Parts: sequence; C-alpha cells; structure tokens
Amino acid sequence: MTYAADDLLEEVAYVAYHLHWGFQEILDLEHPDRHRMITSIGRFNQPVALED
Repeated sequence: MTYAADDLLEEVAYVAYHLHWGFQEILDLEHPDRHRMITSIGRFNQPVALED
C-alpha cells in the first residue's frame, strides 16, 4: 500500500510545527509511530475543561 504524498506532507508539517523536528527526522518515523505522534499532539491541543 502506498501512502498519498499529500497526506504524508500534511503529517510531516503538523509534527514539524508542533515539535520543531526536522523534515528527515519525521520522515524516518514509521507510519504507525508518526500517526501516534499526531494523535498525541491532537490530544494536547484539546481545550481543557475547567471544573468549578
């Protein structure tokens, strides 16, 4: 299975923006690892509900 180049570039840009990693460093990650990073970053960016 090939991974769409546009999808890959979006993933790289997302991780690079949030973690300030280099392009090659992110490309060196296996797809499942990169996907886990994206999921984790997304959770960190979710607003935290304040309890009264």
